[in-house]
Amino acid sequence: MTIETNKAILELLLTEKENLLSEWNEKILINKDDPFKDKIKDNGTAMFQLIIQFLIKDGDELEEYIQKLAYSVAEQRVKAEINIGDFVYNVNLGRTIFLDILNRSEIHFHELQSLYEKIGYCFDKFLYHAVSRYTDAKDQIIKEKTQFIDSTHKDRLTLLGQMTSSFIHEFRNPLTSVQGFIQLLKSENPTMKYLDIISNELEQLNFRISQFLLLSKKELIGKEKITFSLNELIDEVLIFLYPSILDGKVKILQDMNKDIYLNGYADEIRQVFINIIFNAIDVLTQYRSDPVIHIKSKWTPEGHIKLDIANNGPRIPEHLVSSIFEPFVTTKTLGTGLGLFVCREIIEKHQGTLTCDTESDWTVFSIILPTEKQAKVKG
Repeated sequence: MTIETNKAILELLLTEKENLLSEWNEKILINKDDPFKDKIKDNGTAMFQLIIQFLIKDGDELEEYIQKLAYSVAEQRVKAEINIGDFVYNVNLGRTIFLDILNRSEIHFHELQSLYEKIGYCFDKFLYHAVSRYTDAKDQIIKEKTQFIDSTHKDRLTLLGQMTSSFIHEFRNPLTSVQGFIQLLKSENPTMKYLDIISNELEQLNFRISQFLLLSKKELIGKEKITFSLNELIDEVLIFLYPSILDGKVKILQDMNKDIYLNGYADEIRQVFINIIFNAIDVLTQYRSDPVIHIKSKWTPEGHIKLDIANNGPRIPEHLVSSIFEPFVTTKTLGTGLGLFVCREIIEKHQGTLTCDTESDWTVFSIILPTEKQAKVKG
């Protein structure tokens, strides 16, 4: 490009400066609540001056200024909480107006080619730095909010653990006395009706209490892992829940491998099974006239045991599936949202996994646990 052509272009842009900025300011997308809307015109003016300098001087000298302006505008856009798409549109609108003015000049296209490239490079660099800064700032805000939520969440659980630990321990003392007197009555009056039902109800109440106590992590003191039969534990749970199964007319199907032994806290694994199966019974009795719970086990390629507890109840809403094991999430009107959370904590403590898969016909809770030998090696 000749010196005369370059001079003519600069004069054209300077002459059209007010028109260019006015058109740009009129066409941009701007939110009426934008706290920096009065600075948008100033930012356009700064961009105009930067491009003029970019045409006069070596581009390498201005890289720092492009980045500085981009960072400043990006931080304003972050604070204004605008859609990044609007910002990109506004910048490219300015690029289009610049090029339109050049196209209206009488200068030949071939002489303008290098100028197009310079202006395009300036806008591209500005967008790159601005969007990068905007993205980094947004990511940092999200990270800080997530950390705050996690911290609040943990504080909430800690407070809950402290409150429930002191309250439930006091509650358990009279409950233990009642259970003792029930056993005494059963021994003295073996034919007395309803004592088994009362005893089972107290057991379930004790189970609910244990769920809260597990949150405080205090029940592990003095406990030792034992080796136990998975099949026998399932049978015990079904016997324990038999009154509820009978009352709900639930059909229980079992397809279990034989001689499966686990190593861990049998009472806690028992709580997991009771919770999942009892939840299934509760749902089935409300929604099905032909309720079925299917319990089956199989070996995984890694040699772990996979236990599926499936029910033919209604499908769990999709938005709840991903968070169903989080504390305080529940599908029940009066639920605490702690049952499945505690179940997952127990299974993960035993080096296992607990997942849920729900479809129109079946909802399946899958538990994968290491066998006795694997658990001992990991332990």
